[in-house]
Amino acid sequence: MRQLTALALAISLGAAVSLGITRFAYGLLLPAMRLDLGWSYALAGAMNTANAFGYFLGALACPWLMRRFGPSLLLVVGSLLASLFMAGSGFVTQTESLLVQRLLAGIASALVFVAGGLLAAGLGARDPQRSGLLLGLYYGGTGVGIVLSALLVPLVLEAAQSVAHGWRWAWWALGGLCLLFSLLLLWPARVMASWAKPAVLSAQNVAIFRWRPFGFALAGYSLFGVGYIGYMTFVVALLRGEGRTGTEITLFYALLGLAVMASSRIWARLLDRYRDGRALALLNALLGLATLLPALTQAWPLLLLSGLLFGAVFLSVVASTTALVRHNLPQSAWGAGISAFTAVFAAGQIIGPTVVGWIADGAGGLERGLVFSALALWAGAALAWRQRGLSLT
Repeated sequence: MRQLTALALAISLGAAVSLGITRFAYGLLLPAMRLDLGWSYALAGAMNTANAFGYFLGALACPWLMRRFGPSLLLVVGSLLASLFMAGSGFVTQTESLLVQRLLAGIASALVFVAGGLLAAGLGARDPQRSGLLLGLYYGGTGVGIVLSALLVPLVLEAAQSVAHGWRWAWWALGGLCLLFSLLLLWPARVMASWAKPAVLSAQNVAIFRWRPFGFALAGYSLFGVGYIGYMTFVVALLRGEGRTGTEITLFYALLGLAVMASSRIWARLLDRYRDGRALALLNALLGLATLLPALTQAWPLLLLSGLLFGAVFLSVVASTTALVRHNLPQSAWGAGISAFTAVFAAGQIIGPTVVGWIADGAGGLERGLVFSALALWAGAALAWRQRGLSLT
């Protein structure tokens, strides 16, 4: 149905806000902020650790908030709050204040991402034959945020290079972009509010999510959080350190974002096919390969291949967990299931940036940090492979 596709594309702007901009655009700002503020790599990584901790707190609060307010309202309010906190990062230069801003932005982005994922799963339930595609379209919206950030941030940084703390203007520009997307989210939120209410918000019909049967998938997904975030936090800094030009970095990051947008079609059948952890395992393994390449070579074609492969895979890992929940749980438990996976995902992201930054401050540099990330992803793949499908009876 055309309406379902249009709605999936519209709510994908929530993924653009919550991950594509609120989470990942920081990697583009990191080199300028680190140089201006005299940060170590560990401190630079701690900024995304604070963001991930906020994401963790937001994910834990999501089941209660969705039962009380509904996913449609949570999608819009969370996006508006993310816009506010992103812009707020441009008004401070103190480390403690920036950490707080990243924490608050993480809380808001979790509300957006979990609510949007639940709405996307609801779209898939209305068209089971295309459920993998509809989920992929939602998560692929992250690529929109990545591409626009790749184009916007370098332009703003160049225009403001003669201004003290010129990186602040990039935060304001990103906050404005998030605000625009928040306003555009009003249409799908209004249309889908009545759909979500009977299936998800009735407290009497909400099924309990039990963590133990999903233990291997949850563990594998937490290691995905540990591994992938090191790449997304530091790959631009690595390219800068290797002497890549601004144009090359914009091309690299934009191609990564375009690959995210294409990933919905690449992996749709895989997400529809498997009820167990094989999709999560395969995608984690491929992501580990993409993460390892920049640690092994500075050859420009292979670096571009790394970005393309990473972009084509990493959001589909997220989509695979939503598909796993949808395949193995009644619809009344989807919200709690998606929140549980989001919580372990966030827990992994709390660990990843600081550990990779700490490693990068040592003799091995960022290359050794990315080796650690790849190993975490491959360990996650091995655990996810052991996840079995559940019976709905």
